Amino acid sequence: MIRDKQVLFLCEMGLDPGIDHMSAMHLVHRIQSAGGVIHSFKSHCGGLVAPESDNNPWHYKISWSPRNVVLAGKAGAVWREKAAVRAGRYEDIFTDCRQVQVNGLGSLAYYPNRDSLGYIATYGLGSADTFIRTTLRHPDFCKGWKQVVALKLTDEVEQYDTNGLTVPQFLQQHCSRHAVHFSMTDMNDALLKTQFQFLGFDDDTLVLDRGNCTAADVMQFLLEKKLVLQERDKDMIVMLHEIGYEINGQASMARSCLVVKGEDQLHTAMAKTVGLPLGIAAVLLLEGNIQETGLHIPVTAAIYEPVLAVLASMGIAFTEL
Repeated sequence: MIRDKQVLFLCEMGLDPGIDHMSAMHLVHRIQSAGGVIHSFKSHCGGLVAPESDNNPWHYKISWSPRNVVLAGKAGAVWREKAAVRAGRYEDIFTDCRQVQVNGLGSLAYYPNRDSLGYIATYGLGSADTFIRTTLRHPDFCKGWKQVVALKLTDEVEQYDTNGLTVPQFLQQHCSRHAVHFSMTDMNDALLKTQFQFLGFDDDTLVLDRGNCTAADVMQFLLEKKLVLQERDKDMIVMLHEIGYEINGQASMARSCLVVKGEDQLHTAMAKTVGLPLGIAAVLLLEGNIQETGLHIPVTAAIYEPVLAVLASMGIAFTEL
């Protein structure tokens, strides 16, 4: 019906999903057109803090929805690995996160992002033994967030009256209700202790005064207070595709990476990479340079090629490693 009316509904046109679809399919189609058979697809993406603005033990500052940061991974994850469907529970996905090397940035940790299986057919990679989409973080972030999850500090059900309540008092109530043990004085892991101190979990002067709140609400309040981008801070987007394939009987690996840094607290890399693709597509559509109709995400060359070209002209371009 949409196509019959010569209308285009273009969805998933931001960063992730969005630029990831376009850049991945550019690689996939190029490999396939050369006769390559893809057996492994890994796509990693993360909104991070630029190294020059990284000055806290979480190695992270918020550049997108704080609520989504708190709840990230809560639905668990499912993906394909070595021809088997794998599933990760929320309680497990931040445990022993695997790592990738990114040129100039060192090692970044990654955890599986929601349901990767739904994109296998969309990408035309039904024969791939491995297919996974992931979120990138600093390894220390994953270690700290594993403890946050274990302490049920992202719970959205149990309510607390936080008026007049300090953060340590909240923590004491919370741990008692959930029968979990936590003590800053007994914590013998130096990194975790530093991370929780940074968020204010031992600060008797930090009063919540937020009315009735869940633990997730408290965590959001603390992240917004402690992990905010300062005026001169720069955020950073990192996207990395790793595609293993075979061509003429020889195994090969294609790696393509995007790193974009923001300019300051307001003009962020996140804002650019989330907002520009859809704006570019709208202009291309008005100019007649996109003529597709119907319901689409940007996995066809008629859409991704012109959009990627304009993004590259704006300095948002991938480097093949």
